[in-house]
Amino acid sequence: MSIVKFYRGDPKNAPKTTMGAHLGANAIITCNGKLLLEKRRDSDVWGLIGGGVKNHETEVQAMAREVHEELGIRVSKDRFRKLAVYGEPGRIASYCDGSVWRMVIVVFELELDRQPELRVSAESKELRFFSKDELKDIEIVITHSDIVEDWFINGREQYDEARD
Repeated sequence: MSIVKFYRGDPKNAPKTTMGAHLGANAIITCNGKLLLEKRRDSDVWGLIGGGVKNHETEVQAMAREVHEELGIRVSKDRFRKLAVYGEPGRIASYCDGSVWRMVIVVFELELDRQPELRVSAESKELRFFSKDELKDIEIVITHSDIVEDWFINGREQYDEARD
């Protein structure tokens, strides 16, 4: 059973927020040209590794912590490269407890030299590296799908041109 529903750019169907904006950090993690995603336990769809930034953390500290918690590997915060901030108002997470958050996501990039042995956390059902072609056949959480498209499918060059 899903405990969260996500919306992006859907003001007609998205519920009104009940909480303040929530700052999150997520990563485009690649190895050998493939993207790492987790099958989320809370919504049963694929998403980027990451999560909420705690009050005492910087975004990159949160990213390093989330990688350790969700994958079981330690990565120095120096290895993460900040790519973008996705903060448009229509990025919403609605939880079954009634809380509805606007999400602001700081996106980082991490390229791994070799595929590590990954540990599935309590937040995930599965961890897997996907090629660009394989991504066509899976459902990616709506609040991450545009990030994956911008940075992994289209590539940075096309993204930079679109922003100019």
